Amino acid sequence: MRLISPKALGVFLVAMATMSGSTILRAAEPDGPEALIGAKEALIITVATRASDRFGKAASRAEQQGILDYYAAPDAKLLWVDENGLNARAKAVMEEIGKADDYGLRASDYKLPKADGLSGADTQALADAEITLSLAALRYARDARGGRIEPVRIDPNLDPTLALPDPLQVMESLAIRSDAAAYLRSFQPSQPQFEALRKALLAARGGKPEDDIVRIPDGPALKLGVEDGQVELLRTRLNIETPASGNAKRFDEAVEEAVKRFQMTHGAVPDGVVGPGTRRLLNRQSQHASSSTRVKQILVNMERWRWLPSDLGSFYVAANIPEFMVKVVDDGKPVFTTRIVVGKPDKQTPVFSNEMKEIVFNPYWNVPNSIKVEELMPSIRGGGDWFFGGGAGGWDTSVFARNGLRVAIGTREVDPSMLDWSRIDIRSLNVYQPPGPTNVLGTVKFLFPNKHDVYMHDTTQKNLFAKTVRAESHGCMRVQNPDQFAVTLLKHVQGWSASQVSSAIANSEDEHVALKQKIPVYINYFTLWVNADGSISSFRDIYGHDSRMAAALFGEPLPMAYEPPQMVDDYAVNQPPPRAYQQQRRRGGRPINTIADSISAFINN
Repeated sequence: MRLISPKALGVFLVAMATMSGSTILRAAEPDGPEALIGAKEALIITVATRASDRFGKAASRAEQQGILDYYAAPDAKLLWVDENGLNARAKAVMEEIGKADDYGLRASDYKLPKADGLSGADTQALADAEITLSLAALRYARDARGGRIEPVRIDPNLDPTLALPDPLQVMESLAIRSDAAAYLRSFQPSQPQFEALRKALLAARGGKPEDDIVRIPDGPALKLGVEDGQVELLRTRLNIETPASGNAKRFDEAVEEAVKRFQMTHGAVPDGVVGPGTRRLLNRQSQHASSSTRVKQILVNMERWRWLPSDLGSFYVAANIPEFMVKVVDDGKPVFTTRIVVGKPDKQTPVFSNEMKEIVFNPYWNVPNSIKVEELMPSIRGGGDWFFGGGAGGWDTSVFARNGLRVAIGTREVDPSMLDWSRIDIRSLNVYQPPGPTNVLGTVKFLFPNKHDVYMHDTTQKNLFAKTVRAESHGCMRVQNPDQFAVTLLKHVQGWSASQVSSAIANSEDEHVALKQKIPVYINYFTLWVNADGSISSFRDIYGHDSRMAAALFGEPLPMAYEPPQMVDDYAVNQPPPRAYQQQRRRGGRPINTIADSISAFINN
C-alpha cells in the first residue's frame, strides 16, 4: 500500500530543495520504515538525491539545474529505468546517441549506462543509470545545436547567435514523446546542405581508395571543339551525359558549361578551358577524396550549420564569405545571386546573423574613427614640420576638398581650414561624404543593424568584382549588382517595381526606405559546399577559421589568431604618425596609407 502519492512526494522534494539549496531530499522519512514508500517512489527519491552529487564537471550549470528541476517536479517521471532496469525508451535513445559520429559528433563524448547488469534490487545503480542517460541526452541535444564550442572564444569575428535548447524543456519533452530517439535526432540541422555534407562525411570515411578516383592527367588544353580521350574522363569526373551522337571524346557545349560551372564554384576564372590550373582543381577536389584533411573540412562545415536556426525563413539573404557571393533565397530556391567583396584578413567580415530593416538610396558616408586617425590626420599633418623639418604650424586641410569630405561639429558644418588642429581631437568631429558619383558607398546600402557596424552596399570600384579573391574591404560587403539586389528585396517586401528602384537611385537624394517586413540576413563562412550533382566545391579559407575551429573541435593546440597592427585610435592628436609613414615621406615617396587610398581602395566599418 502506498502512503505517499507521487504528487505529495514531489511537493515535499521541492520544499526540501528550497530549504537546503541544491541539495535535494536525502530521505523522505529519515526515521520511518522503507515500506511506507513504494519501489518507484523510492527510486525517484534516490535519483533526486544522487542528482545533486553526480555531476562534477560532466555537465554545464544549466544542464545540472535542468535535471534537478525535472526530478524535483511534483509529477516527475522516470525516463529511462524502471524496477527491472533500462526500459525500451532508454535503449532506443542509447542506440541513437551511438550514431553520433554519422552526424559529425563523437559518440565517445557521451557516457552511457551499461545495458546489462542492472538489477531492480539495486536502487543506487538504477538511479545512476537514469542520471547518466539524462545527462547524455542533454549534452547530445546541446552539441547538435552548436554547443560544443564557443565560436567567439575561438575568434571574435565568429559571432553567430546560437539557439541552444533549454535542458528542462528537453527533459519534459523526452518524457512525453512517443519516439524519444527521433526527438533527439531532430536537434540536428534539418537543412538539405547539412544532410548532403553528412552523406559526404560517410563517403569520405568509408570511401574509395585514391586509385579509384577519376583523375585528369597532364595533357593539352581541353576546350570547345577539341576531340580527345581526356574529354571522356572529364565527362565522368563532372557527371556529364554522353551526347546523342555517341562521341564522348568531343568537348561540346555541355562540357564547356559544366567546366565553367565548376570553375566558378571553385573561385577560378570561368573561361571553360581545362588547363593546368583547372586540372589541379579537378584532381584535388574529387568528391571521393577520403583523406583526414577532407574529413575535418566536412566536420568543420557541418558544425557551422549548427550555428544557424532550424528555420531560416521563407525569404532570406545569405552571404558566404569564402565564396565571395551573396544570394537571395525564396521558398528554398535562390532567386538572385551576385558577387561581393569582403573584408581583408586583417579587417575581417564577421560571421553573424541579423535582420535587414532598411535600404538607403544615395547614402551619406560617415568616416569612421579608424580612418580619421590613421589616414586623415597624417594627411593634415603633411603640411607641418614633422615631415620636412620646417617651423611650427602648416596644417594642410586640402585633403577634405580633394576627397569630397565635409566636416561638422555636431550638426553645424564648419570650414576645416578655420579649425585649430593642434587642439582638436579629430574623433570628436563628424566627417562625412555626401551623396554623389564619388561616394564610396555608391548609390545604395542595405542595413541590418549589428554591433559590428557591418552592412552591404554599392561601390565605385567595380573592377574588384573581376578578381577571383575579393577580400579587399574594411569589413563591409560590397555588392556587384546593388540595383538588382534592391529590386529583388523590395519587390518581395514592398511590391516595388524595377522602375521605382531606378527612380529612387536617379533622385540623387538621400532616401531611407524602411522595410515593411524584416529580412533575415545570414553572414556565413562555408569552405565546402555539396553541389546538386554530388560534387564538392571548396573555397579558400581566407581567414584561417577552418584550422582554429578544427583545433577547438578535435582537442588540438589552437593556432594563434591573426592580429592586425595596433589601431591608433587612442593616441593623442598631436602624436607623430606611424614610423613607416614618416619613412616613406622622408624618402619622397607616396605615403603608404592616405585618405585617398581609404576612399578608393577600402570601405569603412
